Parts: sequence; C-alpha cells; structure tokens
Amino acid sequence: MNRSIFIVVIFFTCLFGCKKADNFKLEPVSDYYPLITGKYITYNLDSLVFTNYGLTLDTVHYQIQYVVDSQIVDNLNRPGYRIIRNIRTDSTQPWVTDHTAFALNTGSTIEFTEDNLKYIKLVEPIQQGFSWSGNSYIEASSLITDVPYLNGWNYVYDSINAPATLCNLTIDSTITVLEANQSDGPQYHVNFANDQISDTTYSCEKYAKGIGLIYRNFFYDVYQPSYTTDPGYIGYGIILTMIDHN
Repeated sequence: MNRSIFIVVIFFTCLFGCKKADNFKLEPVSDYYPLITGKYITYNLDSLVFTNYGLTLDTVHYQIQYVVDSQIVDNLNRPGYRIIRNIRTDSTQPWVTDHTAFALNTGSTIEFTEDNLKYIKLVEPIQQGFSWSGNSYIEASSLITDVPYLNGWNYVYDSINAPATLCNLTIDSTITVLEANQSDGPQYHVNFANDQISDTTYSCEKYAKGIGLIYRNFFYDVYQPSYTTDPGYIGYGIILTMIDHN
C-alpha cells in the first residue's frame, strides 16, 4: 500500500474510532444511587397483606421516607451510610422512625442491607440486558431459611435512560431492574377455584439519575389447597412510589 494512503487510513480510523469511544461512556452506579448525608426520598407505600384466614388480599396505605443519616462502617470496616426509615399513615401525621438500614457504594456496586439481608442493588456496567445475582449474599436455599422466595434471583437491567412519570413528577432518565418473575400453578384471583398448590414471586425496581430508587413493586405468595392442614394464602406485597425528594 502506498505510504501516504496508509497514513490517511490510519488517521481516519483513529479519528472515528476514538470519537465513537468518547461517545460510549458508561454511567457509574452513584449516578442512580447518590449517597449524600441529608438526602431523602418520600414514597407512598401500598402494603399488600392476606386476611380472612389467607383468603382475602387487602391493601394498607402508608407514607415512608428514607433518609441518608450519617456515614458509618460495616463489619468489614468499609465506609457506608446509615439509612433511616420514617413512617406515617398520611401527610397529616408526624413522622415516626421505625427502621434503619445500611447502604454502601463499593465503587462498582451498590449494596443495601436491611433486616440483616444484604442485596446487591446496582452493578456496573449499567447496560441493557446486563445481569447479576443480586441476592448472592443471602442464605435462601437451605431447609431452615426464612426467605426461600429470595433464592436464585437474576437481576437484569432494562429500559436504560428511559423517562418516567410518577404521581405527577416527570423524571428525565431512569433505569429498570427486573429482579424476579416466577409463578407455579394458578395465581391469585386467576383461577382460585382450581384447588392446587401455587406460588408467585415478582420484583421490579426503578432508579432515577441523581435521585435514587423511585419505584418498587414486590409480591410473594404461596397457596395451600383446602386438603392441607393450613389452607389459604400466605405472603405479602409492597408497592413504593416516590412522591417527593431533595
């Protein structure tokens, strides 16, 4: 190849190749989970509970607020943040602190520990279809576990940089994490008369850039047929929808 032509080819290859690389910038997990002392997010909370001996699914309404309280260290001496949860029945009532959690940015992941259960909420790279084992720190497969429904979850990124509207709040850029979607047998209200053992596990979360978690939908149930010793549904559900933040 002529030397001058070779130089021109190399020049344009570097020009467009480097330009393409500059445009392909992966976002850090901190963009979607900022940990800053004093930051808060307020949610409407719909708590789904089974009543009437497990035959009726009712919804109880609350408001909760997660506040980044102060920096502390975990049992591995890693610096993270204490998260305080406040709760009230509605906006006319004062906040009452009822819960604490722990959040940690490792540099490439976000770990969130609540009720002694550690979840890997976000992982780099934030790309469509990227997946990870978000509950890998949780003992959910043993015969004595209290949380068998958390076993084997495969978190997957979906709808990267998508806009969203929640309670009249417009969000420019969000990501969705699909965490679990499993069911065996007839689901609740779908075929109740079919007296079979069934279970459902569903979990999905949305995060907004510069804000954090803005939406969570979790549901778990197990149905025991009438011929068992304890018939009816057991389980619970949670729907969190952001209504305010700073």
